[in-house]
Amino acid sequence: MLNLHLYMLQRITALIMAPLVVGHIAVMIYAIQGGLSAAEILGRTQGSVGWALFYGLFVVAVSIHAAIGVRVIVHEVTGLKGASLSALTWGLSLVLLALGGMAVWGVTFGVAA
Repeated sequence: MLNLHLYMLQRITALIMAPLVVGHIAVMIYAIQGGLSAAEILGRTQGSVGWALFYGLFVVAVSIHAAIGVRVIVHEVTGLKGASLSALTWGLSLVLLALGGMAVWGVTFGVAA
């Protein structure tokens, strides 16, 4: 039953990520076409709750999605199961969440140079 829940959770996070990826790529293409510098992009994202929510949701979805994917790969390659596999999954998800969260915080609420 756990495998079915993880399978469904990975598919749900993929559905969440798809429009966020398209949105991110569209924004990056717009920024590049407009010749915006990194400083100008940060100037537009600083203090923006909207961008924090957009990229925050992206980070949460990716953290869950990637950890489940790595779980499946590790299980298939090494045969690891049970509590060890769960600990690896949770640990990876938390590391990705922390790193992504710090990046979102830095881009939206950090101090601009």
